[in-house]
Amino acid sequence: MAGESAHKGSRWYRPAYGFHPHPPAFHHRFGAKLLGGTMFFWIFYRAYHDGPVLLGLKHPWDGHHDEGHGHGEEHH
Repeated sequence: MAGESAHKGSRWYRPAYGFHPHPPAFHHRFGAKLLGGTMFFWIFYRAYHDGPVLLGLKHPWDGHHDEGHGHGEEHH
């Protein structure tokens, strides 16, 4: 094609107008995926626990009812 450089780049980047950045190293790509995945699963973990309160399906002051806590004492 007209105006296209001889170096087409790789799957991860395309040099434009004479600017040729280095491709990211493997450990940078791996770290980005690891941190991104951790953030993604943390958001869903918190949504699982806080979602009903956030959506108004449960009041935040409605605590857990631990009836089988194993202390042997009866709470009144």
